Amino acid sequence: MDHSHAPVLDALAAYHREDQLPFTPPGHKQGRGADPRVRDVLGDAVFRSDLLAISGLDDRMSSGKVLERAQELMADAVHAEQTFFSTCGSSLSVKSAMLSVAGPGEKLVVGRDAHKSVVSGLILSGVRPIWVDPQWDASRHLAHPPTAEAFAARLDEHPDARGALVTSPTPYGTCADLTAIAVACHDRGKPLIVDEAWGAHLPFHPDLPTWAMDSGADVCVTSVHKMGAGLEQGSVFHQQGNLVDPSVLKAREDLLGTTSPSVLLYAGLDGWRRQMVEHGHALLQDALHLASRVRAEISAIPGFDVQGPDEFTGPGLAHDLDPLPVVIDIAGLGVTGYRAADWLREHHRVNLHLSDHRRISAQLTFADDEDTAARLLTALHDLHAHIGDLAGAPAVEVPSPAELRLELVVLPRDAFFGPAEQVPASEAAGRVCAEMLTPYPPGIPAVLPGERITSPVLDYLRSGVSAGMVVPDAADSSLKSVRVFIEE
Repeated sequence: MDHSHAPVLDALAAYHREDQLPFTPPGHKQGRGADPRVRDVLGDAVFRSDLLAISGLDDRMSSGKVLERAQELMADAVHAEQTFFSTCGSSLSVKSAMLSVAGPGEKLVVGRDAHKSVVSGLILSGVRPIWVDPQWDASRHLAHPPTAEAFAARLDEHPDARGALVTSPTPYGTCADLTAIAVACHDRGKPLIVDEAWGAHLPFHPDLPTWAMDSGADVCVTSVHKMGAGLEQGSVFHQQGNLVDPSVLKAREDLLGTTSPSVLLYAGLDGWRRQMVEHGHALLQDALHLASRVRAEISAIPGFDVQGPDEFTGPGLAHDLDPLPVVIDIAGLGVTGYRAADWLREHHRVNLHLSDHRRISAQLTFADDEDTAARLLTALHDLHAHIGDLAGAPAVEVPSPAELRLELVVLPRDAFFGPAEQVPASEAAGRVCAEMLTPYPPGIPAVLPGERITSPVLDYLRSGVSAGMVVPDAADSSLKSVRVFIEE
């Protein structure tokens, strides 16, 4: 296919060139009605390109097949058979994928390190999760993706499960052995969904971990806005093989998605695909060289333990690692990642990708260069010089792997929508949770609706909040109280 074309961008240019006049939404009418104070901040170009996909970008009958051609080019670029654009982020895309494989009351084998968007899909659908335990690094207090053997064992225990879902890469850059997991699923006639939200760049350089479609996955969800150059909420999901019907996948997306998709987001997806096909290898090669140098310089800072293959991969750990997320363990300095991240924003206006009780992470992409790297390194050196100012945060009481594993006693949907009450935290242990309790970022729930709360996990979350952890989806984000299911 001719990847020099960008159908969405070409159609946008034609719309402007032809001086099309809208008597349709959006009501700002190419920005003419927008408040000048808003236009001063956002710019006129945003409003000029904010138009309807139908009776705007394309005609009433979509006879130009603008979106269809853009999706076909994307599929070709990443070795998929079908691709669908989403303007509601991968949070919607992963729900569409789940609902295309399993329905209410049916089972889906899912890695327990799943993002909260997956749990939201379980709540909306009524799908019964069969959890697969991740690999837990007890010394570093970090979960890595489950093994293929763990998925195979759960599929054998539940032969009526409709398929499986794995998250890879994780927000920390660690990757599952997708090829082996796909084989385990396909040997049993089950499809594999991969939540690869952090892996949009993986198809475009051979030195990066193997991506889902090349590994044999049936459906893959990717956030182009995370590691690519799409606008926020720009997401795609890809399909191949005959275990997931693409028409069913599209119907589920249509059920959940907006009827007013953003042409701006479509344009970002379309333009990024062209950029990656034409220049992706060179851009990512530069990014990999930069990441290697940045990692080396940070490693030279005393107490800044940069996590690489030696720390994150191997037996009992991850299968592979994306080197672009630069994860730094500062536990040896007696400082939490929360305080370090806050200090960097306050004193250097540097915003980090994620922070937890012992780590900070800087996400590098092909958009970074010597200037952004220099500013990051300057800020980190200054952080080290002031590290004593950040000591003394309350300790986070991280449970053992066994204590982190909670019993699911009620379907997530039933617990979330069922009768519930808000109780003091001192009374929550032993009760069934009716909400998600999710340290964010990275957004992996510690407690799900339907799981029985235990004292160790509750102590972990409450001590985390005292130390700077954010649990935004709790009804009471201070966790002085918890929403619990009323059991009969």
